[in-house]
Amino acid sequence: MADVPGEPTPMKASLAETAAEIMQSFTPIKKIHQHLCAFHFYAYDMTKQVEAHHFCSHQNEEMRQCLIYDGPDSDAKLIGVEYIISEALFLALPDSEKQLWHSHVYEVKSGVLFMPGVPGPVQRQDLEKVCKTYGKTFHFWQVDRGDALPLGLPNLMAALTGDGQLDDFLARGTVFRNLHSHVEKRMGVSFESERGSRQYMSGPEHGIHPLADSWKSGRGIKAELRETDCVKTAITTARVFV
Repeated sequence: MADVPGEPTPMKASLAETAAEIMQSFTPIKKIHQHLCAFHFYAYDMTKQVEAHHFCSHQNEEMRQCLIYDGPDSDAKLIGVEYIISEALFLALPDSEKQLWHSHVYEVKSGVLFMPGVPGPVQRQDLEKVCKTYGKTFHFWQVDRGDALPLGLPNLMAALTGDGQLDDFLARGTVFRNLHSHVEKRMGVSFESERGSRQYMSGPEHGIHPLADSWKSGRGIKAELRETDCVKTAITTARVFV
């Protein structure tokens, strides 16, 4: 994976950052209370898959927002965001919007979505809720192709919906691949073991909506750059008061 270009942070800047950390509240960041690990693929190319570490906070019981990093360590890159909403909120969306969202049923029940370091019985209490939700995810940094910086347009991402879709090399690693890609061993989890413990869980009450997971129709969604007229603010004549 490419290193981020640039000079090391000088001591003077580090001291300023430390002072800011003491004096500022960082309230939105402090609301983050959950770490989920899963896999995303590009909504137009299932072969391009990414390990995604979600650091999430709750806006309320029906909506979560997550910062997505490419790893769990302090030098991890911020590569995207995901919004997670309840079935009720999803059903209220316009049909044109629903196609941008994906289901979480398979991810949860298969065991490939998990909370690192959290005992199975504890994480299952919350994953029962996640199993019924929908997510909307954009990645801004294509670390999978080795980009050293976030280049190009954001990419809509999708989630796994069935067996055989996950890149087995990414999930389990082989002698032909760096063992840092070996998620199960590195994170100390077993997808199959968790799968067996989660089969009692259920998805959305009304089933997975046919407009979600839109890539299953055979047509992907990809952002394209297009020039358009720029709407500017009205120019007003300056008034002078004497």
